[in-house]
Amino acid sequence: MRLDAIFHNGRFRTLDRERPAASRIGVLNGRIAGLDEELDGCGADIVVDLGGAPAVPGFNDAHHHLSLAGKALRELDVSHAAAPSLDALYEAVAQRAASLPADAWVVGSGYDQNKIGGHPTAEALDRVAGGRPVWLVHTSHHMAVANTEAFARAGFTDLADLPDVPGGCVVRDAGGRAEGLLQETAMQLVERVLRPEPAAEWIANIEAASRAALSVGLTSVTEPGIGVVDGIGNGPADLDAFMQARERGLLGVRMTLMPYITALREVGALEPGNTWYGLDLGLRTGFGDERLRIGPTKILSDGSLIGRSAAMCCDYHDTPGNSGLLQFEREQIRRFILEAHRCGWQVATHAIGDAALDVVLDSYEEAQRLHPRTDVRHRIEHAAVTSEQQVARIAALGLIPVPQGRFLSEIGDGLLTALGPERSQLAYRMRSFLDAGVVLPGSTDAPVVAQDPLLSIHDMVNRRTASGAPIGLHEAVTPEEALRAYTIGSAHAVHEEHVKGTLARGMLADFTVLSDDLLSVAPDRIGELTVGATIVGGHIAHDTGALEVT
Repeated sequence: MRLDAIFHNGRFRTLDRERPAASRIGVLNGRIAGLDEELDGCGADIVVDLGGAPAVPGFNDAHHHLSLAGKALRELDVSHAAAPSLDALYEAVAQRAASLPADAWVVGSGYDQNKIGGHPTAEALDRVAGGRPVWLVHTSHHMAVANTEAFARAGFTDLADLPDVPGGCVVRDAGGRAEGLLQETAMQLVERVLRPEPAAEWIANIEAASRAALSVGLTSVTEPGIGVVDGIGNGPADLDAFMQARERGLLGVRMTLMPYITALREVGALEPGNTWYGLDLGLRTGFGDERLRIGPTKILSDGSLIGRSAAMCCDYHDTPGNSGLLQFEREQIRRFILEAHRCGWQVATHAIGDAALDVVLDSYEEAQRLHPRTDVRHRIEHAAVTSEQQVARIAALGLIPVPQGRFLSEIGDGLLTALGPERSQLAYRMRSFLDAGVVLPGSTDAPVVAQDPLLSIHDMVNRRTASGAPIGLHEAVTPEEALRAYTIGSAHAVHEEHVKGTLARGMLADFTVLSDDLLSVAPDRIGELTVGATIVGGHIAHDTGALEVT
């Protein structure tokens, strides 16, 4: 039998319980045709020598804003690594402004007030921008800062004229004038003049992010939100941008896309006595192929933990009187979930605070009671603060929580400050979910934090903040459990475990070659591992020199 490729001299961790290890994998038409002795007597168009390197099933990020990650790569970086203080941030803005035409926007992202001592202000940005509009997005992407010229471009020449926005907050001074910071839905006051960006720009974002994802071993990504200007995404033609990127060979990773809930609508009659809520033509979860497909619909129920806008059952530890907010009224969240569920959608609802989580759990339970469906796998994106009762309820309802391991280190110190020592023990639980029988996925929420799966797996196992403080050590998982989350678990979260997550005959030939064995190195060294090569569908998509091809 003639195959497309044979990869040999590798140490494959297959995660297939019937054959947990292999040294050879054969590929035909993008799928695994056989392993080890099953390949005896087979030839191949190309033969690839791994040089004894370890390999695992391709990493799969269950919650990764690929297009926004690409945008962040192409705009001003004001993250703590690039601008470690407010003064450094203002200097970075000044330098970028000086390099731009007089009427151009200065757009950047990645700052964290927890690390640099506060939020930038419109007044301070005015002093360094040379009359240009400035828009800086917080690392959480749940808030942003505009300067006076940016507000003017959005139609607000008097900073006292900005309206209050349901589900958001305009931070004001004692005189009622906007200081610059816009939280949650209030961001739309300025974003509406920046979006949608030209299609060519969004395609370039996708291309840049795809290359970066392959370089860290990702072969699949689920993008949690596309398709709207007033929520997550760039605009109503986001799917076309991904299609164009794929057609031009610019999209190297497999994508599952989540249309944002406000892209769905009452379309009209589905059949006598019944209406369709969703996208035109009846498009819904599951449409597409193994390269590009429609996944769940995404809903934002609340805000950000480190921004103190997630809806909590009690006040934040460091801001008495503030318990966060819901982005939509409780009844609206309920209606979104019930209608999407009724019309066949898998639903993925962002719920960081425990108060928001109760609203979402009630809605999921009611939806299933009114319109029973089998194996739906509705999701809780982040599930950041969960009580024992909520963990049990998530398991009983068959839901999938999607916590982020990398949050524990990159923004963990801010998380500890926001929650305090007692409630931080409930944060980003993983062991509790596994013990309750939940299938746990792996994810980063990039570009909120670094997209590298190895760093995220390291944090799932070690659970230390950037300063070294422990954060819920009782919720740590083993290296193998973390690896299974980043492969099998993420595939399961979008109903794809039958084609992804393990290296077995008939599965997609997606795998990642590593510098050392993830399951053998000391747990505190996992973050030091590197990716040597990334294989998607049997094709070499990224290689640092780890492979020898003949």
